[in-house]
Amino acid sequence: MNRFFGTSKPKDPKPTINDAIASTDSRVDSVEVKIKKLDFELVQIKDKMKSMRDGPGKNALKQRAMKVLKQKKMYESQRDQLMQQSFNMEQASMATENLKNTMITLDAMKTANKELKKQYKNINVDKIEKMQDEMEDLLEQANELQETLGRSYGVPDDIDEDDLEAELDALGDELLFEEEQEPTYLQETPAPQTELPSENAQDQQPETAIKMGA
Repeated sequence: MNRFFGTSKPKDPKPTINDAIASTDSRVDSVEVKIKKLDFELVQIKDKMKSMRDGPGKNALKQRAMKVLKQKKMYESQRDQLMQQSFNMEQASMATENLKNTMITLDAMKTANKELKKQYKNINVDKIEKMQDEMEDLLEQANELQETLGRSYGVPDDIDEDDLEAELDALGDELLFEEEQEPTYLQETPAPQTELPSENAQDQQPETAIKMGA
């Protein structure tokens, strides 16, 4: 079948805007090279004209220089147009990229919005407020309970701090006086010393025993 009808060739991919920018920049570089060649030729012609007298030869060089200068102006105009085209395409490329980024951001925001709505459906604000009120009441009750348990008994409220300090100082003097006047039964008594028998006494005991036996 392919012999009769043939096969379609795969289509080449369409050039992108970046491809167009690269191609235009390459053309600009090519035109710049031509302009530099013309500048070099103009310099050579001008140097020759300086060393020549007026006449047909100098006039011919002058006409040649005018022709080269016209070509240079044409190339410069073409270069400027290509540079402007490249600039415009770069602006369009930047705008396209910004638009793509904007669309990505919008899609992300839409997804986040859906997720937030889904999550908020599971949250009951009234229940949260009720729970907060109950928690506040429980904390107040706990504070009242702590105050009740920490209440002191039998301690008058109208005690003067100056009186307490004076009593504390006096208490310190009384304790010092009591330490100086310690009872005798609490004082340490020296232990009685026992004398050990001397060696002479030990030697005399057998002699007395012999005399008593005699």
